[in-house]
Amino acid sequence: MLTLLSLRDFAVVHAAELRLGPGMTVISGETGAGKSLLVDALLWLSGARADAGMVRAGAARAELAAEFELADAPAAAAWLAENALDEDGHCQLRRVVKADGGSRAWINGRPVTLSQLSQLATRLVGIHGQHEHQALLERPRQLALLDAFGRHEALLAPVVEAARDWTEADRALQQLEERGDVGERAAFLRHQLQELEAEALEPEALDTLLARHRRASHAGALLEALGRAAALLSDEDGAAAAIGPALSQLSRWTEAEPRLGEVLELLESARLQLGEASQRLDALREGLDLDPEALAELDRRLSRLHDLARKHRTDLPGLAGRRSALAAELAGLENAGERLAALADAREAAARRWREAAARLSAARREQAARLAEAVTALMQELGMAGGRFDVALEPLDDPRPQPGGAERAEFMVSANPGQPPRPLRRVASGGELARLSLAIEVATLGLDDTPTMVFDEVDSGIGGAVAEIVGRLLRRLGSSRQVLCVTHLPQVAAQGHTHYRVSKASADGETRSAPEKLDAAARVEEIARMLGGVDITAAVRTSARQMIERAAREAA
Repeated sequence: MLTLLSLRDFAVVHAAELRLGPGMTVISGETGAGKSLLVDALLWLSGARADAGMVRAGAARAELAAEFELADAPAAAAWLAENALDEDGHCQLRRVVKADGGSRAWINGRPVTLSQLSQLATRLVGIHGQHEHQALLERPRQLALLDAFGRHEALLAPVVEAARDWTEADRALQQLEERGDVGERAAFLRHQLQELEAEALEPEALDTLLARHRRASHAGALLEALGRAAALLSDEDGAAAAIGPALSQLSRWTEAEPRLGEVLELLESARLQLGEASQRLDALREGLDLDPEALAELDRRLSRLHDLARKHRTDLPGLAGRRSALAAELAGLENAGERLAALADAREAAARRWREAAARLSAARREQAARLAEAVTALMQELGMAGGRFDVALEPLDDPRPQPGGAERAEFMVSANPGQPPRPLRRVASGGELARLSLAIEVATLGLDDTPTMVFDEVDSGIGGAVAEIVGRLLRRLGSSRQVLCVTHLPQVAAQGHTHYRVSKASADGETRSAPEKLDAAARVEEIARMLGGVDITAAVRTSARQMIERAAREAA
């Protein structure tokens, strides 16, 4: 439900704010006062193309905002959650249009594209009037309304599911077939996999190989270094030989200087460690051989691994992962024939289920199309379109592939006058007739349209008297289950409203400004009287206005 509509520097509106509630809200005013600007504002907030000419003269930009409660808009709440734009059950749409034509939009304070704004707005507001932005003109919307009218949810669900299953199987089948000669690809993969499986590619094996190669590559220099080090430790002038005399010299003086005991302990430990180091050097020298053939073999193994890494465009550690990927792809190809057959069977089974489910849905749609046509045709007679006729044409789809919407599309057809052939609703020329037809369809499908807020702009154009009163009653009835905003110039319609705003225009400081005002009971009587009697408002006219308001409330009770 729309709770707040705010306009700033929009056309002749300097600043305006409408706080709205449930039921039917009427917006009236003198011709040219700007009452339809409120509908235009909602259109802009619904993603309509920006028009810099709608920015108030002298202003840098126009700013529009609308706030909604989502308790009665589950589709909008779901869309917000899916797009990570949800905000605790509330929703704010905001749009700024600059005087140079630039435009920006926000949902709940987050920047969005106009496409996103439009997608959300269609789940919040349905606008009906003398303009081209009407959801009822779109064929998918017409089919959805027919399904809602017939309560086809249970029949539609298996159609959607079967179409989805068919699409998934068909896509997988095409992907498998696009691989070409599976046998040739499998042979190629098998050869590559055999090359990789012939090598030890685990991280530990690679580390060991690289360490052995480094050691073998430097074996000669390493043996020479080990020999020199052993000689320095063990010959007559070596470090170990010098420690013995030092111990002998110092040990005789420990009584005179007790602190020498610690020095002697350190020297004794050093002699033991030097001896152990010398033994280990000897062991390393004995275990290290100069083996050119072993080095050549290690070089060959590393060369093969580097060649494989270049071939598969990876490094040495990445070869193990590449081997796993090739094995997985090969496994998928080796049972490709079985998978092709299984996918073809699955696709055919889905198509069969779809045909059966779509046939049941089509039969129900034909039956409900006749009922909807009868209901809307009856309402047309009440709405000043005597002799007019409404029909729902169901046309088979040209696409042979299973579609989630079923086997046909719907087209709302209208003959506004007796003797005229039915024409598609989207081609009806008269804006007033189109608005009243929209109203008739909405009333016929009362409670089935999931759009929580419906806006009717000048739906009473070209009518008057008893027909105008019927239009007002229908709008009020619609307001019992939906929020309804109605721009009107007829008192019979305005009297039916639960809330009434008057839009007036005034000049100040050489500038014309338009502003809406919420009317209390007394002001409402005056406005209805103005609509009835024009400039000269007599007591009798005021009495008639009061009686119209009271009668509307009494009949609705």
